Amino acid sequence: MESTNKSIAIVLLSGGMDSAVCAALAAEHGYELAALHLNYGQRTQSKELECFSQLCTDLNINRKLVVDVGYLSQIGGSSLTDFEMEILPSTLGTGEIPNTYVPFRNANILAIAVSWAEVIDASAIYIGAMEQDSSGYPDCRASFFAAFQATVNLGTKTGSNIRIITPIIDMKKSDIVIHGLRHGIDFSHTWSCYKSSDIACGKCESCQLRLRGFKEAGVSDTLSYM
Repeated sequence: MESTNKSIAIVLLSGGMDSAVCAALAAEHGYELAALHLNYGQRTQSKELECFSQLCTDLNINRKLVVDVGYLSQIGGSSLTDFEMEILPSTLGTGEIPNTYVPFRNANILAIAVSWAEVIDASAIYIGAMEQDSSGYPDCRASFFAAFQATVNLGTKTGSNIRIITPIIDMKKSDIVIHGLRHGIDFSHTWSCYKSSDIACGKCESCQLRLRGFKEAGVSDTLSYM
């Protein structure tokens, strides 16, 4: 019989490729998973929530929490949440931070995750951030997570010992594809496109990163593209 005394890990599960692989790795590391999903008024919110639900089924995650953080869209500053801003074509390789960056989003997400972790006695928070092969968002850097860990250590009750774990921080998208297939992830149940919720645009930064990852891994993506 499977042990019921596993440590709990909260996985930030957006419905994308990276978070799906992150969840699979957390399970491989022996944790009981609790999935956290945030709706923040993004263009593909309904599709991402659909993928979150499907991935929870695929990964046998029963404990889940969906939180509305629509204030991020009220703050604005990102083409993901401000529909008057145009989502520009990919700028991969230029070093520019695309206008899809949601200011300080990961700090907001992690703060909610830490609050929930204290409530359910979770000992770890897994986040699928990537630094090496990404859009260059400043809140996806290893140094940011190290600094936030120090904040968690100072701001939680004695004995919480909540660790922020970033298992794919140094991976490439091709590694995500390979690890995902190895762990049985059905990538047709994930979504990456920033613009569309039915057929992926193929031109935004996230689509381009996804397509490049599949190409470098030598695997065909099962999603349809415009």
